[in-house]
Amino acid sequence: MQIRKTRKTDLPAIIEMLANDTLGAKRETFDNPLPECYYDAWEKIQKDPNQKLMTFEHNKQVIGAFQMTFIPSLTYQGGTRAQIEGVRIREDYTGRGFGQKVFEWAIEESKRIGAHVMQLTTDKQRPDAIRFYEKLGFVASHEGMKLHFILK
Repeated sequence: MQIRKTRKTDLPAIIEMLANDTLGAKRETFDNPLPECYYDAWEKIQKDPNQKLMTFEHNKQVIGAFQMTFIPSLTYQGGTRAQIEGVRIREDYTGRGFGQKVFEWAIEESKRIGAHVMQLTTDKQRPDAIRFYEKLGFVASHEGMKLHFILK
């Protein structure tokens, strides 16, 4: 498996994975051609030095992706938080150890840049994901809340 920066040409495969589950199907649009909003988002992410949008491949095929955000803060004596989100693995590659390898890489990368904590959110409707994160050592130490806005 190879982990690398996401290329623009990876976006259709990634958006297909994001849209390929019950929750993602409600918020993503996977069309051919891919809606321009995804390319615009990719451009913004590329320009932000606190973002890493990563793709992982197996046998030269895109099988997953994730995004890391590094958040500087005043807490923890000016520490940096590593946030990992949007972790997706192609359905036919789940349960084969790729997720474990991705998180090992992401944790080491977070330590390398000096982060003091890695955090994530996961929907409560994803019990398998929650168990996976707990096995990796993540602890549900806080209650997360969201306020969604209706976009025009």
